[in-house]
Amino acid sequence: MNPTFATPPTFLGTARTGAGARFSVAGIPHDIGTTNRAGSRFGPAAIRAASRMLCDGVNPYHWTSPTALDLADIGDFEIALGDIAESLRRIEAQAGAVAGQLVALGGDHTVTLPLLRAAARRAGPLGLVHFDAHVDTWPDSFGQPMGHGSVFYHAIREGLVDPRRMIQVAIRSPVQREVWDWTVGQGVTILTAEDCHRTGVDAVVDRIRGVAGDGATYLTFDIDALDPSQAPGTGTPEIGGLWTWQAQAIIRRLGGIDWRGMDVVEVSPPYDLAEITALAAATMAFEYLSLFRPG
Repeated sequence: MNPTFATPPTFLGTARTGAGARFSVAGIPHDIGTTNRAGSRFGPAAIRAASRMLCDGVNPYHWTSPTALDLADIGDFEIALGDIAESLRRIEAQAGAVAGQLVALGGDHTVTLPLLRAAARRAGPLGLVHFDAHVDTWPDSFGQPMGHGSVFYHAIREGLVDPRRMIQVAIRSPVQREVWDWTVGQGVTILTAEDCHRTGVDAVVDRIRGVAGDGATYLTFDIDALDPSQAPGTGTPEIGGLWTWQAQAIIRRLGGIDWRGMDVVEVSPPYDLAEITALAAATMAFEYLSLFRPG
């Protein structure tokens, strides 16, 4: 076994890079939908580098390891420089061509929309477990039709997700009352960060399971769901968020849901400190993959 620093710079050091794996990891270096601090185009590389800390043993909660899965790192998706609409079209096409389940490393949260489009073509309207500081259901992003704050407005309007099976976890940012009311009015369940802190991990897990139900479900993890003390390297930090141990504990207890894919987004390395944000993001993807067994 190589020492950590000499592990190949793929996700978890996986040697497989070709198509056709049961689980494929892809980077999406897109951040032109960002409304505050840019830099998440560098997120995929940083997450991969930090993931090397996680590949020298097994997950001690499940006693399994994603490295034992049929797992490939297929590199970064192609985007169209400076063109959000064309980038989303290309991301959707590339995601749709992935044979197995896709775990995507962003990139800003705009990339989740084409990932949901590709996933919904296969499975129909999806349940959605959405970790974030922000509801991301604004009808536009500062007058632009698409950006990282309007992803789930479009996902709901396009029928990609079933809002009655959609739960948002750790929400706490300032928001216009009409945006909040529209979101709840569609049937979305919102757990604020304070709800999570006050009720505890087990209650949050029970609520997620109750909302997601038995149908096909997608997980999206915006790293700003975490408190800035835990994840400073992000474009739109909001105080009062989850601590890493809380998010990790929640994801660890979500096995058995009919998962159809996952992304972790909004890691902005220029604002990170000692790689702690990148490591947190890599760990959330590691915990998600640890929900599955080889074979």
